Amino acid sequence: MSAAPAPPPSTPDPVAELHRSGSLVAEYPRLPALLHGLGEDERQRAGRLLSRLSPDEVRAVHPGIPTVSVAVTGHGTVAGLVPPLTMELARHGMLLRSHVADYDSWLFDLADPASEVYAAGTDLVVCLLAAGIVFDEVPRPWRPEDVERVLTEKVHLLGKLAATHGTSGSGTLVYTTMPLPREFTAQLVDHRSRARLGAVWREANARLLGLMDEHPGLVVLDLDPLLTGPAALAEDRLATYVGTPFAAELTAAVAREVAHLARGRSGRAKKVLAVDLDNTLWGGVLGDDGPEGIEVADGRTGRAFQRMQRVVKQLASRGVLVAAVSKNDVEPVREVLRDHPEMTLREDDFVRVVANWSPKHDNLRALAEDLNVGLDSFVFADDSPYECGLVARELPEVTVLHLDGDPALHAGRLLADGWFDVRDLTDDDVRRPERYREELVRKDFLDSFSSLDDYLRELDVRVELTAAAEADVPRVAQLTQRTNQFNLTTRRLQQDEVASLAGAPGNLVLAIRSGDRFGDNGLVGAVFVRTDGPVWHVDNFLLSCRVFARGIEQGCLAALLEYARAEGAEAVAARYVPSPKNGKVRDFYSRNGFDAHGHAEDGTADFRHELRQIDAVPGHLALTVRWAREGTR
Repeated sequence: MSAAPAPPPSTPDPVAELHRSGSLVAEYPRLPALLHGLGEDERQRAGRLLSRLSPDEVRAVHPGIPTVSVAVTGHGTVAGLVPPLTMELARHGMLLRSHVADYDSWLFDLADPASEVYAAGTDLVVCLLAAGIVFDEVPRPWRPEDVERVLTEKVHLLGKLAATHGTSGSGTLVYTTMPLPREFTAQLVDHRSRARLGAVWREANARLLGLMDEHPGLVVLDLDPLLTGPAALAEDRLATYVGTPFAAELTAAVAREVAHLARGRSGRAKKVLAVDLDNTLWGGVLGDDGPEGIEVADGRTGRAFQRMQRVVKQLASRGVLVAAVSKNDVEPVREVLRDHPEMTLREDDFVRVVANWSPKHDNLRALAEDLNVGLDSFVFADDSPYECGLVARELPEVTVLHLDGDPALHAGRLLADGWFDVRDLTDDDVRRPERYREELVRKDFLDSFSSLDDYLRELDVRVELTAAAEADVPRVAQLTQRTNQFNLTTRRLQQDEVASLAGAPGNLVLAIRSGDRFGDNGLVGAVFVRTDGPVWHVDNFLLSCRVFARGIEQGCLAALLEYARAEGAEAVAARYVPSPKNGKVRDFYSRNGFDAHGHAEDGTADFRHELRQIDAVPGHLALTVRWAREGTR
C-alpha cells in the first residue's frame, strides 16, 4: 500500500511573518501590497495582529502615514469592528486610532455632547444599529403594528441624534441600516403578517437612509447589499452570549465600507480607471480574431463581457475617468468602439483611448501626465498576469486589479473595493469626464504654440471669483476632500463645516470658476479667509489640478489682496502645511509677494503680505469678482 502523498507546502502569511520577526512597524508602508492578495481568513488574522499596534509607534517611524480616528458605538458589543477596520485602512495606506464605546451605549454616546464619543474628536463616529434596538422594546407577544410604532420612534430619535452630532460633534456620523433577521419573521406564522412586518421594516430603513438628505454630516450604510454575498447577518451564540450584533463576515463587510468612506474623506479616492480591452472588455484578441470575431454580447461569455462594459459605462457616467490602455493598433480599436453594433461602450465613454505596442506602464505614466493627476489616482484592470505584474512592479502607486479567470467575475472584482467611492456626487463630478476630454484638446492646442504666453492669450481664460453660494457648498466641501496637489493646508471639510464658515461673520469662503474657448470648467477652486481683524488670514487655498498653470491662482490671489487693502486690512497672513502631495506649491506664497514669517521642523511655513505692492492680475485673464453672497449686502 503506497504512502499518501504529502500535502502541498502552505503559502507563508506575509503579515504573520512580519509580526513574528518584529518588523510590522518598520514595514507598515508595504502592507497595502501585502494585504491585497490575502484570502479572507488571512485578512482576519492580519486585522487581529495589526489592531495590537500602537498608532503612535507607527507614526514615529513613518510620520507621513495618515491617521483616521474612529469612534465605534452601537447596539451590543461593537469592539469586533476594530480588527477588520484596522486591516482595511492599512490596505489603503492609513492608520486607525480607535475609541470603542461601552456595551449598548449608543443612545447616551450620541445624545450627550459631553460623552466620550464627542470628547474623542474623531473623523468618523460609526454607530452599528441592529434589530434589537426595536425588538427589545416591543410588548410580548407583539404584532407588526407594535414593531411599526417602535420603528417610527427610533427613526425619529436617530434623526434628532444626527442633528445633535451636526451641531456639537466633529467629523462624519455613520449609521448602518437594520437588517431584519428571519428569527422575527418566522415568529409570525401567517404570511400576511410576515408581509406586513417586511413592509414596515423596509419603510423604516428607507426613512433612515433618507436622513442623509436632511443632515449633511451623516452617512447611512445600507447593509442589505452586503448580505447578498457570503456574509451572514448574525451568529446566534455570539449574539446571545456576547451581544455581538453582526457575524464576522458582515462585520468585515461593514469595515470595508467604512474604510472606503474614510479613504474618500481623506482625499484618497481613485479618479481614473485604466482598463485593458482584449479579454477584459471583450472576449478574444482583436488583432487575431478581427472585429467580427470578438465576443461582445452574444453567447455565454459574450454576456459576461457585456455586463462588464455596462458597469464601466455606469462608472464613467458618475464621473470616473475611464481610459482604454491596450496593446493593439489604434485604428481597429476605434473602429470597434465606433461601429460594432453590440458594443455598450463607445469612444466618447473614454477620456483617452491608448492603443499601441509600448509597455503599459509607460502608457500609464504618459496618461497621468496628460490628465495632470497622480499615478496613485489610477486603478489599472487587466486580464494578463504579466501586464499586471509589470505595472505593479514599475508603478507601485497604481492600484492593480488582475481580472483573471471567468469573465463573469470581472465586474464584481472591479466593484468590490469601492475605489471611486465618495460621500456626495456633484454636477461637476458628473461632467468631469467631458471636461477632461476638453482638457486633452487644450493640451493638443498648447502643442501647436511655440510659447506658453501665446497659448494663454489665445486660450481666452475666463475666471469668476465669488462668495460661495449655498448651492456651491457640496462642491467646495468635495474640493477640500479630493484636491491634493494644489491644496495649501489639506484641511478636509464636510458640507456642514463649509456652510457654517460661509455664513459666519468675519469669514469669506470664495468659489473659483473658470472657462475658456474649449468649454466651461465649472467650480475648480476655493479660498477660505478670516477677515475678523486688522490682519486677514488665508486658512486655505485650493485649486483643481485640471486648471494648473493658467494664471488662475495668481489672479485670484491678487484680487483678494487688493480687496483686503481696500477694506482697510493691514496685512494678509497665510500658511503652508506640507503633505505627501502638495510639495509643488510650497513656494506659492513667496512667489506672489509674501514674506516668510517662520518655519517649523515639519515643514509648515507662515507667510505675510504687507499689501504695499501687489502683483497685477495676469493680462490674459478675464476676471470677474463678487465678494458678497447672493442675497446679502
